[in-house]
Amino acid sequence: MSRPRSLDSFDDFRDAAVAYRLPRILFTALDLNLFTVMGARTWTIPGLAKRLRVSPRGLAILCRNLACAGVLKKRGPLYRTGVLANTALNARSPAYRGAYLDLLRGQWDDWSKLTESVRRGRPVEHDDPDDPKYRRAFTWAMHHRSSDVAPQVAAQVNLKGVRTLLDLGGGPGTYALAFLARNPALRATVCDRPAALNVAREIAAPLRHGRRLDYLPLDFMSRPLPARYDVIWYSNVLHIYSSAQNRALFRRLPSALTPGGRLLIQDAFVLDRNGLYPQEANLFAVTMLLFTEEGNTYSVAETTEWLCEAGFGRVRLLKLRDGTGDWEGGLLEASRLSRRRATHARRSG
Repeated sequence: MSRPRSLDSFDDFRDAAVAYRLPRILFTALDLNLFTVMGARTWTIPGLAKRLRVSPRGLAILCRNLACAGVLKKRGPLYRTGVLANTALNARSPAYRGAYLDLLRGQWDDWSKLTESVRRGRPVEHDDPDDPKYRRAFTWAMHHRSSDVAPQVAAQVNLKGVRTLLDLGGGPGTYALAFLARNPALRATVCDRPAALNVAREIAAPLRHGRRLDYLPLDFMSRPLPARYDVIWYSNVLHIYSSAQNRALFRRLPSALTPGGRLLIQDAFVLDRNGLYPQEANLFAVTMLLFTEEGNTYSVAETTEWLCEAGFGRVRLLKLRDGTGDWEGGLLEASRLSRRRATHARRSG
């Protein structure tokens, strides 16, 4: 389990406090379209400054720091992009992650409002999640975030014998498509807001296995799911909602599973008894404070308790290979019990 460096001295505090410098340098480079303009060419600072219409002095200092971080490559007075800068950060590259980069850049200003959010216990201001324009941009950002990770996770989830899978709150359907690519007999459905599903359709359209993806526009927090599935995939959704909202949903999910069906949850779980680690799970809780009305990150223990209360059984944590999941900790798996066993489990609890 990852544990951050403890801040025991003023020097430790200072090092942590000034960690904003490199992110600000990266965002400034993106603001200037630096990587897109550079492309695969080699540049001098005067030539690049003229092209960007910026100060040669300012650009020289910026590029020197980008080279120090390995994003640019420097040889004498010449600069060129590294692999990352010329792909994921270059708007002309097919591998460009523009939507996710825009999301991160926008959060720079939002995090400056954290003090007020802590005072109020809720976001200071945020976009309407039902606004189609916002939802489309956010959905593309989530696809860019998970497009590399999803196939690695799908390779470690055993879906042998599974015929139907529901990607609940699945947005762009990135994970559903990854499961379909590995399991030729599988049919999947992605459930989300209509604007998110429009993005999912665009992503699936050119893919042969995308023909086995169905779309369910539904507010699953307030309305019942209209079918039963062998597996429900609930990835990066748990943290959006309060504990009460998740518990209410879990109570309804067994009826949407076939006998013996499974619920698989991937999220930023807190793993230790004191609720401190991994650090990323707690930092992500701050993101939920800034951008959701009631969201948070939760421990494996409390989520397991909610699942057992809802009538699920055989709840276990499935470990993934290090560095292959969206979060440290793996997946939480729960199986649907028979009605008789579920009633007995709730009474015993």
